[in-house]
Amino acid sequence: LYNRTPHPQTFLWWANPAVHVNDDYQSVFPPDVNAVFDHGKRDVSTFPIATGTYYKVDYSKGVDISRYKNIPVPTSYMTITSKYNFVGGYENDTKGGLLHVANHHISPGKKQWTWGNGDFGKAWDRNLTDEDGPYIELMCGVYTDNQPDFSWIMPYEERTFNQYFMPYRDLGVVKNATKDAMVNLEFEDDTAIVKAYCTGEYNGTSVILKQNDVVIMEEIFDFSPEISFVKVIPINTNFVPQEFCLSVVYNSQTLVKYQTETNVIRPIPEAARPAKHPKEITNNEQLYLTGLHLEQYRHATYNPEDYYNEALKRDLGDIRNNNAMGLLLMRKGQFSKAESYFRAAISTLTERNPNPYDGEAYFNLGLCLKFQYRFDKAYNAFYKSTWNAAWQDAAYFNLAQLSALENNFVVALDLTNRSIIRNYHNHKARHLKVAILRKLGQTENAKTLIEESLTIDAFNFGVLFERCILSIDSEKEKERKLFKSLITTNIHNYLEYSLDYSMAGLFDEALELLEMALECTDEPYPMIFYFMGWFASQKGLKEKAIENFVKAEKMNPAYCFPNRLEEMLALQCAISEKSDCSMANYYLGNFWYANRQYQEAVDCWEKSRIINPDFPTVHRNLSLAYYNKENNSEKALLELEKAFSLDRTDARVLMELDQLYKKQNKSFEKRLQFLELYPYALAYRDDLYLEIIVLYNHLGNYEKALDLLSRRKFHPWEGGEGKVTSQYLFAHTEIAKVAIKMKDYTKALYHLDATIDYPWNLGEGKLLGTQENDIFYWKGCAYEGLNEKEKAVECWIKASYGLSEPSAAIFYNDQQPDKIFYQGMALLKLDRNGEAFSRFNKLKDYGEEHVFDTVKIDYFAVSLPDLQIWADDLQKRNTLHCWYLMGLGYLGLGDITKANEFLSKVIEVDAYHVGSLIHLAMNK
Repeated sequence: LYNRTPHPQTFLWWANPAVHVNDDYQSVFPPDVNAVFDHGKRDVSTFPIATGTYYKVDYSKGVDISRYKNIPVPTSYMTITSKYNFVGGYENDTKGGLLHVANHHISPGKKQWTWGNGDFGKAWDRNLTDEDGPYIELMCGVYTDNQPDFSWIMPYEERTFNQYFMPYRDLGVVKNATKDAMVNLEFEDDTAIVKAYCTGEYNGTSVILKQNDVVIMEEIFDFSPEISFVKVIPINTNFVPQEFCLSVVYNSQTLVKYQTETNVIRPIPEAARPAKHPKEITNNEQLYLTGLHLEQYRHATYNPEDYYNEALKRDLGDIRNNNAMGLLLMRKGQFSKAESYFRAAISTLTERNPNPYDGEAYFNLGLCLKFQYRFDKAYNAFYKSTWNAAWQDAAYFNLAQLSALENNFVVALDLTNRSIIRNYHNHKARHLKVAILRKLGQTENAKTLIEESLTIDAFNFGVLFERCILSIDSEKEKERKLFKSLITTNIHNYLEYSLDYSMAGLFDEALELLEMALECTDEPYPMIFYFMGWFASQKGLKEKAIENFVKAEKMNPAYCFPNRLEEMLALQCAISEKSDCSMANYYLGNFWYANRQYQEAVDCWEKSRIINPDFPTVHRNLSLAYYNKENNSEKALLELEKAFSLDRTDARVLMELDQLYKKQNKSFEKRLQFLELYPYALAYRDDLYLEIIVLYNHLGNYEKALDLLSRRKFHPWEGGEGKVTSQYLFAHTEIAKVAIKMKDYTKALYHLDATIDYPWNLGEGKLLGTQENDIFYWKGCAYEGLNEKEKAVECWIKASYGLSEPSAAIFYNDQQPDKIFYQGMALLKLDRNGEAFSRFNKLKDYGEEHVFDTVKIDYFAVSLPDLQIWADDLQKRNTLHCWYLMGLGYLGLGDITKANEFLSKVIEVDAYHVGSLIHLAMNK
């Protein structure tokens, strides 16, 4: 892999196969692994025996979490500290396994993920596997410590690596492995069990076991993948396991070796800590590092700019924070703003010495000026950055492009050579050098370089295209066919290499390449013509440029989301050359919005809307911006209704419009009436279909809701857990409550019993530890009605269990406050009034204490609790939550007036707050 971009990028490479397993699956981690992290490194557990709480499961009795059957909930376990090169899994009953082997110095990441051997996990298995699971995801990180970690790849840098996934048999939990062989060594009483396996045929191989360097076993064995070596040998009963060394040797070459681990207690690593608020950080060093971390990890709610700006408030001349801020703005297309930060960094760097230790700011300034077409000044900045070895290859390459842009190919060739000397595997420089040699008439040298470059990277499409250009007429068609078969029909491959040509002023070649791209598709990607127009404009061919921009405007906009800085320049060129480019403004607005330049995005979309008011998506995008960034719900509604009126087949926009109606508290009846006008959309989208069910439940038509639930196979999504099943539970519970009120206790129990297991078509199983206090409370009431006192008490006792401390309850698997309320209600039934009132007072007190809290999403949140189309006000959500808790508390304490007051306040703000609606109804 190599970085094609001219500035540093975050690098991550993961291999992630899913392996079908059975209940006797066991994770195979290296013997020195004693702890594992969860997804976000928020939590850590001992391994293989967990002794604490991990993923909200109590393992305090000591549970072997290397075994799939012992893991009841979705769980990831990852480690980064092993000195071994392998990780894998093994089925003890079938005696088969899979290993991943790679150099742990560059592939330290070792992770496994399971949905869990519980009802919840098995439902996900059914959704995600052809054979109904279960399965384990075996994940391995290269140049990354683990899934939550990244590393940087520098401009035009290449990284190479090898990794092997391979099956094995019979050995169980191996102790060491290479790509050629693996071994296991176990001790039982006074015996040692020696196991070995090879991935190829190795006749006459020695399996050697030593104890304190004394050979106690040496066997010659003909290995092949079809058989494994197993031998049990007697040993002294007073042995110490750390005395042994097992190796497999073939022709004097050690295929694998394992020295038993010393019995040393290793420290358990600490869980990661959340980033502090900028003002809480005491020094600029940490402000810079935190901002850099947030850029690398692209956090959803923390902004790296806040950290850089805080540092610059304290020191305007801070070199690293100025450079970082400039880079951040440059990546967002704000070149003139970025330039000032690079110059500020350079000013400090050169205050004492005109020749700084670090040339990055000069290189970045060169890029920034290059994007502004200020080539002479860019040339000077790039050249200054070559005074530092770290930036020579990247800077010389950019200098070569600028020299070629001026048709100064002799100088460009020298500069390209300098770049390649510093970075032999700069494939872009190799491509440029071939083109320069061709321009200088050095055809044979160009062909030689082509063949040499293709031995390094057979998919250097720029070099392959040069081979097409240089081929003789009789071979040209053959070379073109080969080139097109290798580059495939992926239009972005063509776009990428056309940019390499254009940056060197080789516009004819760039245009020829894009013309070839047009041959690959019946529906051209709009950016092809925008680039062709931009290239023509730079050649001074204004009419040709406009002709291409006109074509671009007519292309299908579906799935066109420009993200390159060069695409931004091409779109700006189109708007400059042809002022009525509606679609160019639309695409440019998308670019700005994706880069959090919201005002620029709105300006572009509004221009697009003026030019072409009949394009629905621009209205939809403006709606999002007006609501989420300008806090103007009225303008947002007008735009989204306009978008849907222009295309009533767009189920996505219908869903968004319905959610906006919900945000604005449109009545249940009107929303239901509106949605039922579009049955095709309900059939197409699970979320819309589910909203119909929600509305029927709100309107008290529970039988209809259950009927609709039974008619569809749902496909839940990560972040949407519990949405479908909650409506299933809601409908059955409400029917049961009505039945209890009507004294039809048998019917009530039927519906409450229906909540024990979830039907498979709902697509989701019950999570271990699911709190069902309300279900058991109402079951107790039904049994009470049937005069089955013992069963009633049994149910109320179950209903009284659970966490009794209220919390924010943001995510689907957090304990909801009504569960504490029903604990109290059950305790009242059990005549444990003091405990009951304690529960109710805790609810009331929590609400009163936290109603004015400042809240934010947890730093380590890996998903948000709800579908985030329309911005949520966390402060308002917290206020409603606290009012709700106060309402529940007063309800339990018997203060109906106060209960109704707070529950009604919730409904006034959010007419769809389910808990408040349910418990207000209890007071009638």
